[in-house]
Amino acid sequence: MKRLVVSTGAGISAESGMMTYRDAGGLWDKYPVMQVASAEGFAADPALIHEFYSNMRKKMTATVHPNAAHRGLVELEKYFDVNIITQNVDDLHERAGSSHVLHLHGELMKMRSMTHPERIYQLPCDQLTDKGLETTVETRDPYGDPVRPHIVFFGESVPEFENAARLVDQADILVVIGTSLVVYPAAGLIQYARRGTPIYYIDPKPASVPSWVTVIPKKATEGVAELITLLTK
Repeated sequence: MKRLVVSTGAGISAESGMMTYRDAGGLWDKYPVMQVASAEGFAADPALIHEFYSNMRKKMTATVHPNAAHRGLVELEKYFDVNIITQNVDDLHERAGSSHVLHLHGELMKMRSMTHPERIYQLPCDQLTDKGLETTVETRDPYGDPVRPHIVFFGESVPEFENAARLVDQADILVVIGTSLVVYPAAGLIQYARRGTPIYYIDPKPASVPSWVTVIPKKATEGVAELITLLTK
């Protein structure tokens, strides 16, 4: 079975109502991005970070659901060994049923120990002193250690990048969905594809790409439907 590697960005979740920091309105519009999504911001005001991501989790679980693009990638598992690399911190791929998902920038529904980063907790979690979706600077894990969102903030390294690059290098087919190809290092993943690997790029406002890339200039739901036809006909 051929290996299909899919790299997804904010565009695939936008149709589900998941706001990105580039969108006007919503949670992201109330604060400068670096205040709530950077290592410096967390160091300056950890209470705000906890509040911000608690609110995001509540919104995501209440109103945001997988869309046809997420479900379409699950359908492709009938034909390919599908591995998803996502820049998104939401869990929509998992909720849709995807079997293999690598999160480059962390996961909104997880917290980790600030003392032992390898201790990661899925929310809601009975092991934390706050057992729901909301956390504060006072939240502690079973060892008494403070926790933080399991998110890669601006200014921090991307520990899963090497694993993602390895997946792209092993791909028989590479698909890129819903990304502007300007946020690094994620935007550089396409460079790890082996020469001759078919590459498909789905985005309603696609960035400039080499001529050998097949561009599908549509939003994710429509583009994935077309992709399924192209790959399975």
